[in-house]
Amino acid sequence: MGRTVIVGDVHGCFDELLELLEKVGLRPDDLLVSVGDLVDRGPAPGKVVRFFRERPNSVVVMGNHERKHVRGVFSYAQEITRLQLGDEYAETVEWMRTLPYFFESEDVRVVHAALVPGIPLVHQKDEILCGTTSGERELAALFPDGHWHDRYTDAKPVVFGHHVTGREPLVRDGRVFGLDTGACHGWNLTALCVPGFTVHSVAARADHWSIAKRAWQLPVLKTRPWRDFTWAELDEKVARFSGTSDTASQEWLRAVEEWAAGLRALVPVLVDAAHRVSRELAADEMRRHPAAPVLFQAHSGRLDQTALAKRCATPRRTLDVAAALGVLAPAPPG
Repeated sequence: MGRTVIVGDVHGCFDELLELLEKVGLRPDDLLVSVGDLVDRGPAPGKVVRFFRERPNSVVVMGNHERKHVRGVFSYAQEITRLQLGDEYAETVEWMRTLPYFFESEDVRVVHAALVPGIPLVHQKDEILCGTTSGERELAALFPDGHWHDRYTDAKPVVFGHHVTGREPLVRDGRVFGLDTGACHGWNLTALCVPGFTVHSVAARADHWSIAKRAWQLPVLKTRPWRDFTWAELDEKVARFSGTSDTASQEWLRAVEEWAAGLRALVPVLVDAAHRVSRELAADEMRRHPAAPVLFQAHSGRLDQTALAKRCATPRRTLDVAAALGVLAPAPPG
């Protein structure tokens, strides 16, 4: 009869996953269970996801990182993963929607982050099971003087991830097993084999998250909606990210700043162009013109730099007005 092999938070560490499964001697009849957080922070989330999806006899529990992608709640880690997955991203997220929030067998319970002791798994809140911010707050209120697993008294062992326990897993009374040993941070990737409840770990090959944060900074910056930020938002974003130590990112942000300055400097040129065109066209021609609102404002004497600056509240709006009036605008950085 096959075992149940439960793996802690992989976070895109594919090489470590293969090494760990070789170490435990994974067999085809073994049930492979992930505590969740297959993706984000590591170098190869796509390979990790494909491995679990393509291997028969495998289960993945919903982690808070999968749930972020499903809910469209993006921070830097999710932006990187979206780029890493490329064309596979949308379909991968659809698969993530199907993930269960817990796994239970005769021998063991598996959740990503936590549970409230004494409540059956089917009645637990998803937010607590997978470790969302609201779930963490609720747990803190329920157990202000300790952890939920301090109160776990059921005979059936429980296994979880989510909270990095250090380089070694948390093992208590042979019934509580915390398996997130920080693989993506350069520590260890850990598995628990059931029955027998034997623990196996392999060392991470690098501090993958630190590497990914640096390597993907410029690609992520380029995906930001720079054309649709207000000028104040654009200035704030440039200032916030300009402190980076990455030279390529610094140069690209300077190019964004120069591009934005060039667009702002177009306002008086656009005002003059609008007045000129409004004098050249008849009323019915102005109505059909792509810059009709601006032209009528100029024709009525209500268009000055202040008025046009309000209309051109974002780079995109400025570019649209410039294109409609036939004024050459600076191209955004590539």
